[in-house]
Amino acid sequence: MSSEITIGTLARSAGVGVETVRYYQRRGLLATAGTKKGAFRVYGDPELARLRFIRRAQTLGFKLDEIASLLALDEETDRETARALARAKIADVEERIRQLQSVHSALQELVSCCEHTEAPAPCPILRTLGGEAD
Repeated sequence: MSSEITIGTLARSAGVGVETVRYYQRRGLLATAGTKKGAFRVYGDPELARLRFIRRAQTLGFKLDEIASLLALDEETDRETARALARAKIADVEERIRQLQSVHSALQELVSCCEHTEAPAPCPILRTLGGEAD
């Protein structure tokens, strides 16, 4: 890849839209503008690497504020801080898993109840969603 690319090429190379790049710039996650070359701003490999870092971190569930904290760390000296942030994310993911398991159980119970409720009784799923649970 060329070391001087436009914002459109930068965005495509990272699998995002130009407006996403601009949003990350406004949030301070990415340099506001590359160097000027003629009428265009150009970006290089460092900006592409940073943009890919942001995208990978999002894939792992990190929010933009958390990503900003990660980006501020030094790869050589901030291992403990990075590990603490990752552990906090693991705890967050585990809590979401517990919540989803609870939702799963509740839905299974409603489906089972619906399967065993004979008409003309109201559907337990619709009745529960309508706020008329017993």
